[in-house]
Amino acid sequence: MTSTHHKSNVFAALWAVMRKELLDVSRDRRTLALALLLGPILYPVLMLGMGALAENRQKTQLDKVLEVPVIGAERAPNLVAFLATHGIVATKPPADLDAAIARQDIDVALQIDADYAKDWRAGRPALIQVVQDSTRRNAEIPSARLRAALTAYRDQVGALRLMARGIDPSVTRAVNLGNRDLATEDAKRGQLLAVLLPYLLILTSFIGGAYLILDATAGERERQSLEPLLATPATRGAIVSGKIAAACSLGLLSLLLTLLAFKLSAQMATSAGAMLDVSFVAIGKMLLVLLPMVFIGTSLLTYLAASAKSMKEAQSHMTWLMLLPMLPTFVLLVNPIKTQLWQFAVPFLAQNQLLLKVIRGEAIDAQTWGIYLAAGFGLAAVLWFAAVRRYHQEKLAISG
Repeated sequence: MTSTHHKSNVFAALWAVMRKELLDVSRDRRTLALALLLGPILYPVLMLGMGALAENRQKTQLDKVLEVPVIGAERAPNLVAFLATHGIVATKPPADLDAAIARQDIDVALQIDADYAKDWRAGRPALIQVVQDSTRRNAEIPSARLRAALTAYRDQVGALRLMARGIDPSVTRAVNLGNRDLATEDAKRGQLLAVLLPYLLILTSFIGGAYLILDATAGERERQSLEPLLATPATRGAIVSGKIAAACSLGLLSLLLTLLAFKLSAQMATSAGAMLDVSFVAIGKMLLVLLPMVFIGTSLLTYLAASAKSMKEAQSHMTWLMLLPMLPTFVLLVNPIKTQLWQFAVPFLAQNQLLLKVIRGEAIDAQTWGIYLAAGFGLAAVLWFAAVRRYHQEKLAISG
């Protein structure tokens, strides 16, 4: 009976603290609106805008006539004529071609060797150089178009030379190289999303309740309103849990609005938005993937903010905390690794890998879910316990 009564008191205290914190944050409507709506508005606009820009750039550079400065165009008139049939027009090169490319006045150019005609007549490989700056991403499509046309010209001339000698050109191809792509349509559509979407969603869940928890801990300590709360009969565990529950509820609401905004933006968008066509089943999976991160981020912020003497000091932690979700994205970009079971127990990496599976439309087995949820909620419990222990410090109620 006593145990049941104690549990009832703890839950009542937790609920009271949670309602108090939510009521406090609801009074600042502007801040509440920013906390809830910034992600749902900004992230879909960002993703759709990037998709539209990438699509427009690709279509423009693929469809328009490509003007390529050619050094020594008079040495290869047939080549110049062939390129023109592929939408590539030779133009007069500037006096300083290298400087023009460095200034990005020109994306790509062609240099025909001085001995091109002599080598051509002798049946030797004639030298042609593609001049570009490979670090300039804006030159990727023009360079690829030019190289593809040059490859086609080389293969065509080579075949004609063999036929002139009565040789079947196919004898030069020992094998016919084919390609069978096993990537699903969902995975192909998710290529662009795989770069940014996991980071944005992990960041949203990780710091979604940051404002409330910082204000409820460091803010109250700065205003000297934390001491009366700690002086109540409520246990420190109930107080901490109430604050964390309030922040988590706010973070979950912001996360859910963000996911729904992605769904809505996909339905309203044109072809670029097709990549954002996320089903409600996928949204549910993403929400389950990110649920432990909400508790991890909120508990960690509670622990850190409890030792801060002011809001300014507590907010200083946000700089490095916002970098944590970037780590797996950067690591996977530089060093892609195969998915292994242990990865689903590593914070941030686990969320990244699972979100990629959802985006690619891959099934997630029960063992993976079990390891992930156990590790995620286990870490959240450890951070919650650490935050409760810190709240047992009497100096917490003293500011300055």
